[in-house]
Amino acid sequence: MLMSYLGALKSIVLRPVLVTFGVGLRTVREPMLLAGVASLWLFFLLLRRTAGNRAAYIGCALLACDSLYLLTACFDWGPVALQHLLLLGGALALVRFFHTRGNAALFGSGILFGLALWDKALAVWILSGLAAGGLLTFPRQIIQLVTLRRAAIFLLALVIGAMPLILYNMTSKGGTLEGNFQKNTAEIPSKGLFLINTFSGDGLFGWMTDEDWHTPQPHPPQGAIGRASAAISAVFQHPRHSFFFYAFVLALLAAPFAGATQFRLILWALIALLVAWIQMAMNQNTGGSVHHTILLWPLPQFIVATSFAGVSYRFGRAGIRAVAAIVVVVAVSGALVTNEYYAMMARDGGAKSWTDAIFPLSQYLRRQPPTTWAFALDWGIMDQLRLLERGKLHVGIGTDQISKPEMTPEDKTYVRAIVADPASVFIAHTKDFEFFPGNLEKLTQFAAESGYRRETLVTIPDGFGRTVYEVYRFVK
Repeated sequence: MLMSYLGALKSIVLRPVLVTFGVGLRTVREPMLLAGVASLWLFFLLLRRTAGNRAAYIGCALLACDSLYLLTACFDWGPVALQHLLLLGGALALVRFFHTRGNAALFGSGILFGLALWDKALAVWILSGLAAGGLLTFPRQIIQLVTLRRAAIFLLALVIGAMPLILYNMTSKGGTLEGNFQKNTAEIPSKGLFLINTFSGDGLFGWMTDEDWHTPQPHPPQGAIGRASAAISAVFQHPRHSFFFYAFVLALLAAPFAGATQFRLILWALIALLVAWIQMAMNQNTGGSVHHTILLWPLPQFIVATSFAGVSYRFGRAGIRAVAAIVVVVAVSGALVTNEYYAMMARDGGAKSWTDAIFPLSQYLRRQPPTTWAFALDWGIMDQLRLLERGKLHVGIGTDQISKPEMTPEDKTYVRAIVADPASVFIAHTKDFEFFPGNLEKLTQFAAESGYRRETLVTIPDGFGRTVYEVYRFVK
């Protein structure tokens, strides 16, 4: 386990890629983007097996044009890409078992669901939602298939897939639950509004991309693709919202006209969606960020695709034309939002979580003597430097001791030692880019009381004229 709820599966998957091709943007991003492409194909197969070919085409068109699905798969903070791949793969294998009664498919489903739990324990949200939806909408079909032998096969596979998570919780006495769930229902309304932002595709503007007003040196469009993207953005007046939320509401209203089987599939997916979302919305620290709400995908697309396909069959040519027109408009609106992200990233760069200043910072530290120890005074510095420099830099956390309300004598001894060491440098964000303000000031005050003053070595800007990092040392 890397964290109490996050396993090492992605690290294991990426290790041979990084060893073979080295560390870089492409080797970090493209494998997860390929996982997103693979999950799109699995979604097509799942829809085709459950709701038919027409629903599969509609669903994949909508999912492929969903800007936040694309961005979260590519940048994969959270992470989410393997979650989509494993959960869709497990669901497809389970549907195959229902059709063929094959124990191999049942075992494969359990393995994939178990791996999803190990990858990120929050997969329990979707798995519990899928189970609740299935039992409420297809109880007779499910109960008829359950035998002790099949239950044992599935549970064995689930345990094998989730074994690292299980062992961790056995040794830590339930470390995954400890501290990760704090009930808070007061924020449910605001989290509901945030979910709508995720439906509309605008949940990352200003967080992943920076804004014009905050960019001293915006970049003009570069190359044919950049100029085309900027022109499309201008022609459509810089769209930030897709029409998918309206399509989702329309699909729910049209569900009773989609046919009996399609209606039950829609109800199953809707129950799964609500059960999963309620769990994240009730928790203190989940449900208010895209990397949580996107875990509900592609359940919304499943609902829309199944409803629209059923309606198109029900109303003949008129239904087909109406559904086709709606799907095209919604898909194009999603693609335009994706283009807006691209245009803004090219023009204004990334916001503080996605700054390109990490690259010149890494290069600066690479030129320092090999005995140098760099201590990060804020979140979002240490792990990035370790990755970019392949673990060759001596990078440490400089916040654990000084961020405490009261430092222990051992804390003071440690901080005094690293401040006095001439091989120590300290990296902080500038005011506009801080995540946890106050650490640098507290360290500076402590150093002053010990007879040291802060000396700035260098400031590191990003590629758009914003000063992001400051590197210090302390001298007598």
